[in-house]
Amino acid sequence: MTKSADTHCPYCALQCAMTLKSPAALTPAPQPGSDPVPATAAAVREAPVALLDVTGRDFPTNRGGLCRKGWTSASLLNHAGRVTEPLLKGADGVHRPVSWDKALELITAAVKDTRARYGADAVGVFGGGGLTNEKAYQLGKFARLALGTSRIDYNGRFCMSSAAAAGMRAFGLDRGLPFPLADLDSASTILMLGSNVAETMPPFVQHLQGARDAGGLIVVDPRRSATAAFTSDGGGLHLQPLPGTDLALLLGLSHVVIHEGLADAGYIEARTAGYDALVRSVASYWPERVQSLTGVPAGLLRDTARRLADGARRGGSYILTGRGVEQHVDGTDTATAAINLALLLGLPGSARSGYGTLTGQGNGQGGREHGQKADQLPGYRKITDPAARAHMAAIWGVPESLIPGPGLPAVQLLKSLGQSDGVRCLFVHGANVAVSAPDANAVIAGLRSLEFLVVCDFFLSETAAEADLVLPVTQWAEEEGTLTNLEGRVLRRRRAIAPPPGVRSELWIMTRLAEALDAPSTFSEDPETVFEELRRASEGGLADYSGIDYAMLDRGEAAYWPYPAGSTGTPRLFRESFAHADGRAVFTPVTPRRRASSPPAEVADGAGPFGTPMTLITGRLMEHYQSGAQTRRVAALAAAQPEARLQIHPAAAAAQGIAAGDFVSISNGRGEVSCRAELSTDIRPETVFLPFHFPELESANRLTEAATDPISGMPEFKFSQVWVRAGAASHRANELQKEGAS
Repeated sequence: MTKSADTHCPYCALQCAMTLKSPAALTPAPQPGSDPVPATAAAVREAPVALLDVTGRDFPTNRGGLCRKGWTSASLLNHAGRVTEPLLKGADGVHRPVSWDKALELITAAVKDTRARYGADAVGVFGGGGLTNEKAYQLGKFARLALGTSRIDYNGRFCMSSAAAAGMRAFGLDRGLPFPLADLDSASTILMLGSNVAETMPPFVQHLQGARDAGGLIVVDPRRSATAAFTSDGGGLHLQPLPGTDLALLLGLSHVVIHEGLADAGYIEARTAGYDALVRSVASYWPERVQSLTGVPAGLLRDTARRLADGARRGGSYILTGRGVEQHVDGTDTATAAINLALLLGLPGSARSGYGTLTGQGNGQGGREHGQKADQLPGYRKITDPAARAHMAAIWGVPESLIPGPGLPAVQLLKSLGQSDGVRCLFVHGANVAVSAPDANAVIAGLRSLEFLVVCDFFLSETAAEADLVLPVTQWAEEEGTLTNLEGRVLRRRRAIAPPPGVRSELWIMTRLAEALDAPSTFSEDPETVFEELRRASEGGLADYSGIDYAMLDRGEAAYWPYPAGSTGTPRLFRESFAHADGRAVFTPVTPRRRASSPPAEVADGAGPFGTPMTLITGRLMEHYQSGAQTRRVAALAAAQPEARLQIHPAAAAAQGIAAGDFVSISNGRGEVSCRAELSTDIRPETVFLPFHFPELESANRLTEAATDPISGMPEFKFSQVWVRAGAASHRANELQKEGAS
């Protein structure tokens, strides 16, 4: 006898559909006492037999296909390193099991003590873009009502915040793809900026095939990534700009569209505002000047603009952006420039063309809609809006005065850890900030300065290893709920197997703690009950889920928000109007704030102690996901990509006496990293690339800067100045890093 459950992959926002089948005779789950030490690529612990078989399921996004991560996802359910009971860190630094009663008692006492001594905002919450909609919603409610704090944000601030701010600015609404992904199949031209979908979400590539076959796939990336290489045989284009110059490139494309008469004048007149100011703002970005700024030949710029305009006239041009152009201090302006270009061509809201941005995390879309962000309430409402506050107070049954105001965005929240006026007690749900946050050494030091750190996880991640108390929580195949994919489509997560004894859902944890803290309002451990409240909370908001329920999702009905009660949802946004009061989209003039050749402060005088600095960009590998806390524990994935490697151009390597496979040191004023060199002509000579999935001395985010976009709070992940030299990081440098994080 077998049981099966139709669900979706736990990793990226493509949310590939899969079926999980459970044999009658199952390998026992890990029992209390299993060794929960963090795995590394060199020491992977894995159960011999997976509890569930995974098969791809036909669905519009993946059409039965899965990537390597999806195929191996079930192997983590009974992994020997899984945490299956609460773990309390002793004075000797060792985590030992405690009962749930004891764990909840300790947390309650820590919260009450912190609030009494420092105030409610000394308690903080850091959430995650992988949490279900139900958990994300209740986490925001828990922070504001049970803890009484404004200090909540989440790791989606590192992912989607600039694109979201740009979408709100231009359209009055932020939904990653305002059209179904399958619409791309009929495109003749697709411009993709800063996204390597061939490695980050491989099943996506099939939706690019039509444009590729038509010779219309255009990829912008400083590296010849797997996605950029996909343009080769079909006559597409790869534009390879200097890192940090994407905004200038987009202004140059807009200049060509305007001055060659390629803009859609009728669309601009009928559906937009601010065109004249935009024309003036791009006047100085003629192609030859942009070539000097970006390194992209003027002829390629003109060719790109003309192809996009031709595709738009024939009804099939799309512009897509990703983190590569958004994770900058001018990321919001860069995403805005991409939207401006799309509006000039008449793409947003048209029948067979469009603009969109690619959500990365599994529930990156839903996770930012319902209350995890520092400045938002459920339904994508602004926390400073009196009407929104009144609505939520009525739903929660509390006085409006009990709902705190806006908090701190993620980077500022992490900078406040342990500070006299900052967070002293922190909850972390679904995030591994010790690896994923910028300036990771400083973040680790902040975690260690806390008076009490609680981490909910299913492995002893690098962040959980720093915790005073680790709470074991359910994995994806052990829980019910919903997620919202990159198209804004709400999906059902279904339970296929019971969790190990001792493991609890975060909904259960929040409910018990809310009771212990005498929180106002009600909390529930039942996902459907929480979703029913989310529906009412979101009603009338931009992200309205009020017409969606579990029954319709279980019937397989497509549910794209906004989905007001009584409607049929909105697969394609902006067909009739945009979300601003006058129904028009807004052109917003933007200008680069800095030149890519201007180095950060630590190398502002030019050459540093090891010669001329290089520009570091970071990104993903096909086999790994986010901080690697899960995928580094999958034997097949860890074997395929066991370590970080620095991609460097052969000419740059030769100048430093570096050969393929040599250990190199990559350093700047924030830290030092050591890994092997991988020589490749796929990267620009002045640029190096490092994946961000690895911890400790391979951790790319030891080098990234905690500078942020002033509008979105997005960190500067894609532009760090570093020195690269032959040889592993020095023993002294290692010791200094340890001291700095202690």
